[in-house]
Amino acid sequence: MNLDLKALNEIDWNEIELDNIGEWPVAVKAISCLFVAGLVLFFSYSLLVSDEIDSYHSAVAKEVELRSTYRTKYAVASKLDIYRQQMVDMEDKFSQLLKRLPTSNETPGLLDDLSYVGTTSGLTFLKIGWLPEVEKEFYTELPIKIEVIGTYHEFGEFVGKVAQLPRIVSLHDFSIVSSGEKQLTFSVVAKTYRYEEGVKK
Repeated sequence: MNLDLKALNEIDWNEIELDNIGEWPVAVKAISCLFVAGLVLFFSYSLLVSDEIDSYHSAVAKEVELRSTYRTKYAVASKLDIYRQQMVDMEDKFSQLLKRLPTSNETPGLLDDLSYVGTTSGLTFLKIGWLPEVEKEFYTELPIKIEVIGTYHEFGEFVGKVAQLPRIVSLHDFSIVSSGEKQLTFSVVAKTYRYEEGVKK
């Protein structure tokens, strides 16, 4: 089909009717075909291709997200054996710490230990005895009130020996006041702890 553009100027557009499409000039037929083809392409793209392209972009974004999630989980999974070993180590350390906490049967002996540590450090005891227990979420505090007379050097030696006891004992709320004759009164609360196996939640 040859399209003569000069023929477009000679067309009487008032004579163009849909009833006689077969008699339209070649140029009008060509323009009409191009117009219809354009409409078909536009609606085909809008109704069929456009949604597929959006789905493709969504799939690509999802793939990127899944790859990122996979890398993160793979990094964790690849260290699973290390984490398991760390759990075993932590449980072992926790077990060792529990063994350093006195049982109910051992708490009376702890007073003897503290008395022995104090006297061998050169201190004179004014008072040593249990205070009321303090229940916490996972353990119970067992405070001991201690008052002794001695010197700074003897206090330091006492604190050092307490730290070396096989059971966990921490010192709190201490005060030092002068008692005259170069003697000082050392007041402190020593706390040990009992693990409660039947933890209340």
